[in-house]
Amino acid sequence: MASLSSTFLEIAFILYLVAIFLFGGSIRDKRSKLDKMSKWTILAVGTTILGFASQLVYFITRWIASGHAPVSNLFEFTTAFGMMLVLAFIILFFIYKVAVLGLFTLPIVILIIAYGSMFPSDISPLIPSLQSHWLYIHVTTAALGQAILAISAIAGIIHLVTVVDQTKSTSKTRWLEFVMYILVITIGFIVVTSTFKGLGYEAEFNWIDKNDQEAVMTFNLPALVGPHEGELVTEGKFAPLVELPALFSANKVNTVIWSTIVGTLLYGLFRLLFRKRISALLQPFTKNINLDLVDEIGYRSVTIGFPVFTLGALIFAMIWAQIAWTRFWGWDPKEVWALITWLFYAAYLHLRLSKGWHGEKSAWLAVIGFAIIMFNLIFVNLVIAGLHSYA
Repeated sequence: MASLSSTFLEIAFILYLVAIFLFGGSIRDKRSKLDKMSKWTILAVGTTILGFASQLVYFITRWIASGHAPVSNLFEFTTAFGMMLVLAFIILFFIYKVAVLGLFTLPIVILIIAYGSMFPSDISPLIPSLQSHWLYIHVTTAALGQAILAISAIAGIIHLVTVVDQTKSTSKTRWLEFVMYILVITIGFIVVTSTFKGLGYEAEFNWIDKNDQEAVMTFNLPALVGPHEGELVTEGKFAPLVELPALFSANKVNTVIWSTIVGTLLYGLFRLLFRKRISALLQPFTKNINLDLVDEIGYRSVTIGFPVFTLGALIFAMIWAQIAWTRFWGWDPKEVWALITWLFYAAYLHLRLSKGWHGEKSAWLAVIGFAIIMFNLIFVNLVIAGLHSYA
């Protein structure tokens, strides 16, 4: 059952790739209009729906195989988040019928699924604190809320790619290009992790954790940084250059460093080949965009996603925390960043409704909000040790 489940995820991945090219054809088709979908658009949306259906089958079959909702580790949660993002896109597409939203959403989905696939995908028993119905109530609702909020950022990127003048270097072009650079860093993570995974690289360290207990840490990339009071026990492997405090998960920090190095090299190579900023290359795809409609999509995504996120990431989370750990709040890094995310989107709505921050200002806020979500998903999970480190 587990291998069958993985097959459906792979099929979904391929279908999303095909849909990206179809959406590109839809935008290039001059006959495509907002009120009348072209054949390219119909094929693209149909392929996306098939991909979503395949990923949903993956989700259900993995649930059956494991006996619990498949959201208990980074692989499962990240792929579920990607599925929720596709669902949010499909719903919003049928409301607004903007094909370019698919062209920008599906590459993000591809990166998210590929990113999650770099983590161990074996089905393992739940740890005691996760053996609760609140697992799928809290996590799936939080993932859905984040996915809907992510659509606002994608709409924001489309808006910014359209309006930011790429003919001259300004703070706006640099910040927009920084967003593209971060996406390339994610590709760097996928490349470097896949490479060393294929080579079978593994190095073990004995170290002292933050509770002053002896533990074993495994590295699947050469250790540029090592664990607290770490001792390399695998012969012939790379010794770390720096030792980190016990607060940090050294193997995960090491992964972030490697991803940044490889991603930076890839970005430099990309710029050398095309002699343009990535955002400038995307601009032709947004020529005939209705900016007011894109702004509306971004705003509506937040008004829908914010209450869903509030339920899943805060209210349901606090109920489960009270049941599992006998306290509803503990200032765990994951909890803190969920609160920061909530406060940010509350500020977004305040600025939008009270201060009239529409258009470009709203787009920048949406992109920053998604950056906070991804920081919580990637950096907090990979670098900072806490009660949610298993996730």
